[in-house]
Amino acid sequence: MSRHRIQSLAELGALRKALEAEQRARAEAERRAREEAARRDALAREFERAVGAVTPLLRPPTVEHPRPAPEPLPRQREADERAALAQSLSDEFDPATLLDSDAELGWHRPTLGPEVVRKLRGGHWVIQGELDLHGARTEEARELLGDFLRHALRTGLRCVRVVHGKGLGSKGRQPVLKGKVKRWLVQREEVIAFCQARAPDGGAGALIVLLRATR
Repeated sequence: MSRHRIQSLAELGALRKALEAEQRARAEAERRAREEAARRDALAREFERAVGAVTPLLRPPTVEHPRPAPEPLPRQREADERAALAQSLSDEFDPATLLDSDAELGWHRPTLGPEVVRKLRGGHWVIQGELDLHGARTEEARELLGDFLRHALRTGLRCVRVVHGKGLGSKGRQPVLKGKVKRWLVQREEVIAFCQARAPDGGAGALIVLLRATR
């Protein structure tokens, strides 16, 4: 009985010491906080005395602008252009009725001199792109040519090669696309000249096409 009472008194003393230590720690923390606040106030007053009266800058209201949506792909416009191309490029069109042509050297617009064709045949302009129409049917070839020329014009290409083939795999071994491609090219405003390719560039199976310059 006496032993149990001694243990309880000891526990009570320890608890009292713990509470006193906690109070002292709390009081010390409050003292340090007061000192820190007093130090900041003293620094602020010293700064005010040094620079004088200060007017805080007003922050202008800000607006979160939404990010612009990506531009839609002009699929409908491209489809319309292909449809217009199919309607405008006639297989029956005869370039000789409107423009001068030379079956051997090539063709050029009347606003240009024949030296343009000679330069084109001589490799004056570097070939920057190529379209191979081997195996394409007439309608497919017409659409491929239109897409190719539009892309070349948009990307600033000046000189391209169009491979129409020599007709060795066609019925009667006749180059069906050769004449059609020439008729189509003459009807395109961006085409200003073309000629048969030199042997290393495809010979009778290809045309070298010069496009108008774009800004």
